[in-house]
Amino acid sequence: MSGEIEVEKIAKLARLKLTEEEIKKFKLDLEEVKEMFDEIDKIEVKENPCFHPLEIKNVTREDKVKKGFSLEEAFSNAEQREKNFFKGPKV
Repeated sequence: MSGEIEVEKIAKLARLKLTEEEIKKFKLDLEEVKEMFDEIDKIEVKENPCFHPLEIKNVTREDKVKKGFSLEEAFSNAEQREKNFFKGPKV
């Protein structure tokens, strides 16, 4: 597939209208990016790939029940409420 056809296809998917000059410019940019990825592909890796350089830990906090919390406090910032439910826009 030629570079200009690829740029036109990407532009169509992104709903962009490009001029001939822009297509030629982006074709060169796309070729440069492809060359960079080709260089990366040449690197020999002995170990399994690492997706994160640091070990990832679960950083969420434990849920704690607060006693003495009323329904009125829960709904105090709600824009709309219907009985004991938050009311939001229809989906």
